[in-house]
Amino acid sequence: MNALFQLPAWDSTSGLLHVIVDTPKGSRIKFKYELAKRCYAASYLFPPGTSFPFDFGSIPQTLAADGDPLDVLVLMEEPSFPGCLVPVRLLGVLEANQTQEGKTNRNDRLIGAAEASRTFRELRTLDDVPDRLLKEIESFFVFYNKDRSRVFKVLGRFGRDRAERLVEAGERRFRQKGRGRNAPRTPRRRRARA
Repeated sequence: MNALFQLPAWDSTSGLLHVIVDTPKGSRIKFKYELAKRCYAASYLFPPGTSFPFDFGSIPQTLAADGDPLDVLVLMEEPSFPGCLVPVRLLGVLEANQTQEGKTNRNDRLIGAAEASRTFRELRTLDDVPDRLLKEIESFFVFYNKDRSRVFKVLGRFGRDRAERLVEAGERRFRQKGRGRNAPRTPRRRRARA
Protein backbone atom coordinates (compact mmCIF):
# COMPACT_ATOMS: atom_id res chain seq x y z
CA MET A 1 0.00 0.00 0.00
CA ASN A 2 1.30 3.47 -0.88
CA ALA A 3 1.84 6.29 1.64
CA LEU A 4 -0.82 8.33 -0.21
CA PHE A 5 -3.35 5.82 1.18
CA GLN A 6 -1.70 4.90 4.48
CA LEU A 7 -0.76 8.26 5.95
CA PRO A 8 -3.38 10.73 7.14
CA ALA A 9 -3.27 14.23 5.70
CA TRP A 10 -2.24 15.70 9.07
CA ASP A 11 0.15 14.53 11.76
CA SER A 12 -2.02 14.38 14.88
CA THR A 13 0.90 15.07 17.23
CA SER A 14 2.60 18.04 15.55
CA GLY A 15 -0.38 19.43 13.61
CA LEU A 16 1.79 19.54 10.48
CA LEU A 17 0.61 18.57 7.03
CA HIS A 18 2.03 15.39 5.48
CA VAL A 19 3.29 16.06 1.94
CA ILE A 20 4.72 13.34 -0.31
CA VAL A 21 7.02 14.99 -2.86
CA ASP A 22 6.26 14.23 -6.50
CA THR A 23 8.65 16.65 -8.22
CA PRO A 24 11.74 18.07 -6.50
CA LYS A 25 12.90 21.66 -6.70
CA GLY A 26 15.06 22.30 -9.77
CA SER A 27 13.69 19.38 -11.76
CA ARG A 28 12.88 19.95 -15.44
CA ILE A 29 10.77 16.79 -15.36
CA LYS A 30 7.34 16.88 -13.71
CA PHE A 31 6.72 13.58 -11.98
CA LYS A 32 3.28 12.30 -11.08
CA TYR A 33 2.37 9.35 -8.92
CA GLU A 34 0.21 7.00 -10.98
CA LEU A 35 -2.28 5.66 -8.44
CA ALA A 36 -3.37 2.72 -10.61
CA LYS A 37 0.21 1.68 -11.45
CA ARG A 38 1.60 2.43 -7.96
CA CYS A 39 4.71 4.17 -9.22
CA TYR A 40 6.01 7.57 -10.29
CA ALA A 41 5.97 8.46 -13.97
CA ALA A 42 7.47 11.34 -15.91
CA SER A 43 4.47 13.37 -17.07
CA TYR A 44 6.05 16.47 -18.60
CA LEU A 45 9.43 17.89 -19.59
CA PHE A 46 10.03 21.62 -19.26
CA PRO A 47 11.81 23.56 -21.99
CA PRO A 48 15.49 24.43 -21.31
CA GLY A 49 15.94 27.10 -18.65
CA THR A 50 12.72 26.24 -16.77
CA SER A 51 12.35 24.05 -13.71
CA PHE A 52 10.24 23.71 -10.59
CA PRO A 53 11.03 26.57 -8.18
CA PHE A 54 10.31 24.42 -5.09
CA ASP A 55 9.35 20.85 -4.24
CA PHE A 56 5.85 20.02 -5.47
CA GLY A 57 3.92 17.24 -3.76
CA SER A 58 0.68 15.55 -2.83
CA ILE A 59 -1.31 15.35 0.40
CA PRO A 60 -2.15 11.77 1.47
CA GLN A 61 -5.79 10.70 1.81
CA THR A 62 -7.11 13.70 -0.15
CA LEU A 63 -8.67 14.11 -3.57
CA ALA A 64 -9.04 17.28 -5.60
CA ALA A 65 -11.99 17.78 -7.95
CA ASP A 66 -9.88 16.32 -10.79
CA GLY A 67 -9.52 12.98 -8.95
CA ASP A 68 -5.84 13.41 -8.04
CA PRO A 69 -4.51 14.06 -4.52
CA LEU A 70 -4.36 17.73 -3.53
CA ASP A 71 -1.12 19.45 -4.57
CA VAL A 72 1.19 21.58 -2.41
CA LEU A 73 4.16 23.73 -3.36
CA VAL A 74 6.65 23.29 -0.49
CA LEU A 75 8.95 26.21 0.33
CA MET A 76 12.30 24.70 1.20
CA GLU A 77 15.81 25.78 0.20
CA GLU A 78 17.04 22.35 -0.93
CA PRO A 79 15.36 19.77 -3.17
CA SER A 80 14.26 16.43 -1.77
CA PHE A 81 13.27 13.50 -4.02
CA PRO A 82 10.11 11.80 -5.37
CA GLY A 83 8.41 9.88 -2.57
CA CYS A 84 10.02 11.86 0.26
CA LEU A 85 7.72 12.69 3.20
CA VAL A 86 8.04 16.37 4.17
CA PRO A 87 6.24 17.72 7.27
CA VAL A 88 4.80 21.10 6.21
CA ARG A 89 3.23 24.14 7.84
CA LEU A 90 0.32 25.09 5.59
CA LEU A 91 0.56 28.84 4.83
CA GLY A 92 -2.26 29.50 2.41
CA VAL A 93 -3.56 29.02 -1.09
CA LEU A 94 -3.44 30.62 -4.51
CA GLU A 95 -6.98 30.11 -5.77
CA ALA A 96 -7.02 29.84 -9.53
CA ASN A 97 -8.96 28.82 -12.63
CA GLN A 98 -7.36 26.70 -15.31
CA THR A 99 -8.78 26.67 -18.83
CA GLN A 100 -8.00 23.94 -21.33
CA GLU A 101 -9.78 23.24 -24.62
CA GLY A 102 -12.49 25.76 -23.71
CA LYS A 103 -13.29 24.14 -20.35
CA THR A 104 -12.51 26.01 -17.12
CA ASN A 105 -11.93 24.26 -13.78
CA ARG A 106 -10.62 25.32 -10.41
CA ASN A 107 -6.96 24.42 -9.89
CA ASP A 108 -5.97 25.93 -6.56
CA ARG A 109 -2.34 25.76 -5.45
CA LEU A 110 -1.72 25.21 -1.75
CA ILE A 111 1.53 26.65 -0.42
CA GLY A 112 3.37 25.49 2.67
CA ALA A 113 6.77 25.75 4.32
CA ALA A 114 8.84 22.70 5.22
CA GLU A 115 9.15 22.45 8.98
CA ALA A 116 12.86 21.60 8.59
CA SER A 117 13.60 24.68 6.47
CA ARG A 118 16.00 27.27 7.88
CA THR A 119 15.19 29.95 5.30
CA PHE A 120 11.40 29.70 5.65
CA ARG A 121 11.16 28.73 9.33
CA GLU A 122 9.56 32.03 10.40
CA LEU A 123 6.68 31.85 7.90
CA ARG A 124 3.28 31.12 9.45
CA THR A 125 0.84 32.43 6.84
CA LEU A 126 0.85 33.50 3.20
CA ASP A 127 1.05 37.14 4.36
CA ASP A 128 4.55 36.35 5.68
CA VAL A 129 5.79 35.29 2.22
CA PRO A 130 7.49 38.18 0.38
CA ASP A 131 5.26 39.57 -2.37
CA ARG A 132 8.08 39.22 -4.90
CA LEU A 133 8.31 35.47 -4.21
CA LEU A 134 4.55 35.02 -4.50
CA LYS A 135 4.59 36.83 -7.85
CA GLU A 136 7.39 34.52 -9.04
CA ILE A 137 5.36 31.47 -7.97
CA GLU A 138 2.27 32.80 -9.75
CA SER A 139 4.34 33.49 -12.89
CA PHE A 140 5.73 29.97 -12.79
CA PHE A 141 2.24 28.42 -12.77
CA VAL A 142 1.07 30.78 -15.54
CA PHE A 143 4.07 29.85 -17.72
CA TYR A 144 3.86 26.14 -16.93
CA ASN A 145 0.22 26.03 -18.01
CA LYS A 146 0.75 28.24 -21.06
CA ASP A 147 3.49 25.88 -22.25
CA ARG A 148 0.91 23.07 -22.02
CA SER A 149 -1.72 25.09 -23.98
CA ARG A 150 -3.69 25.96 -20.85
CA VAL A 151 -4.59 29.27 -19.26
CA PHE A 152 -3.94 29.64 -15.53
CA LYS A 153 -5.59 32.67 -13.90
CA VAL A 154 -4.97 33.47 -10.24
CA LEU A 155 -8.20 34.56 -8.55
CA GLY A 156 -6.66 35.53 -5.23
CA ARG A 157 -4.29 34.77 -2.38
CA PHE A 158 -5.81 33.45 0.81
CA GLY A 159 -4.52 32.44 4.23
CA ARG A 160 -4.19 29.29 6.25
CA ASP A 161 -7.84 28.98 7.36
CA ARG A 162 -9.09 28.88 3.78
CA ALA A 163 -6.32 26.46 2.81
CA GLU A 164 -7.20 24.15 5.72
CA ARG A 165 -10.84 24.09 4.57
CA LEU A 166 -9.66 22.98 1.11
CA VAL A 167 -7.65 20.14 2.69
CA GLU A 168 -10.65 19.09 4.79
CA ALA A 169 -12.83 19.06 1.65
CA GLY A 170 -10.18 16.92 -0.06
CA GLU A 171 -10.22 14.47 2.86
CA ARG A 172 -14.03 14.20 2.63
CA ARG A 173 -13.82 13.63 -1.13
CA PHE A 174 -11.25 10.86 -0.56
CA ARG A 175 -13.55 9.09 1.92
CA GLN A 176 -16.64 9.54 -0.28
CA LYS A 177 -14.91 8.07 -3.34
CA GLY A 178 -14.32 4.89 -1.38
CA ARG A 179 -10.56 5.16 -1.39
CA GLY A 180 -10.58 5.83 2.31
CA ARG A 181 -13.31 3.42 3.41
CA ASN A 182 -10.96 1.56 5.69
CA ALA A 183 -8.85 4.56 6.56
CA PRO A 184 -9.36 5.94 10.04
CA ARG A 185 -10.69 9.45 10.15
CA THR A 186 -7.92 11.88 10.97
CA PRO A 187 -8.42 13.09 14.55
CA ARG A 188 -8.88 16.80 15.04
CA ARG A 189 -5.35 18.11 15.02
CA ARG A 190 -3.82 20.90 16.93
CA ARG A 191 -2.69 23.61 14.58
CA ALA A 192 1.04 23.90 14.01
CA ARG A 193 2.28 27.18 15.43
CA ALA A 194 5.72 28.37 16.49
